[in-house]
Amino acid sequence: MTKNKDQIDRDYEEYKLAGRVWGQVPQERISKIRFPRPSKEVIAEFEALDDLTTTISDVLDSLGIRGTIAGSHMPPLLPGKKIVGTAVTVRSIPERKTSTQGYIDKDFIQMSTRESYYLGEPGDILVCDFGGNLEVSNMGGQSVTVAKSRGFVGAIVNGAVRDVDTIRNADYPVWCKGVTPITGKFRMQAMELNGPVTVHDIMVEAGDLIVADGSGICAIPFDLIETVLEKVKGILAEEATMRDLIESKRPLDELRPLYRKRYS
Repeated sequence: MTKNKDQIDRDYEEYKLAGRVWGQVPQERISKIRFPRPSKEVIAEFEALDDLTTTISDVLDSLGIRGTIAGSHMPPLLPGKKIVGTAVTVRSIPERKTSTQGYIDKDFIQMSTRESYYLGEPGDILVCDFGGNLEVSNMGGQSVTVAKSRGFVGAIVNGAVRDVDTIRNADYPVWCKGVTPITGKFRMQAMELNGPVTVHDIMVEAGDLIVADGSGICAIPFDLIETVLEKVKGILAEEATMRDLIESKRPLDELRPLYRKRYS
């Protein structure tokens, strides 16, 4: 723990000197700043594949990993989008004080998306956990402006967002539980950045590979990314063969082995 804290302290000071610390979140609430990310080549291979989350979901099942969220629980704001990138996480809790009193007391706003963007890297995906709360917003139009300026490729929000028209006009992919006009300012505070979070009913860690499309969302643990990629490519190649066999009206005895192989 001490070694980890020392590393975070060094990283924090380095990022602060580089102008990458916004200051919304106390340093002690940042679990890690630097962590491994998949290569651009691996990301590109995932992006090139079709029907991605459905096949990844099957592979995660075969590996004993609960890592998939159905799109019916967290639909995309922009249908037809697909994103692949590294998770950076933020876990928030409700403020105990009323929002009105927070305004009166001129409290410091303790939301954290800007902090996450400046500590993150291009190609990252913000993953917010506010317990599925649908009343107040985790992010909105200004947050998206910062996200795009920092090279983020999308967001997964276990809660609500606002400024939906602005987000759609910015062509910024977001998957979320719901939408709201109500600000999260003085209503929520960030408790941890880049620690484990809950999204719907799965755990996501900073460094996981997030893949999201029209069918849903998958979170692949970092150490399984390349394994999952190879298995997905193998399955898709077999399905292409099966489609050819079906279209050419081949006998069922030629089709059954391929079907069994995927679901065995």
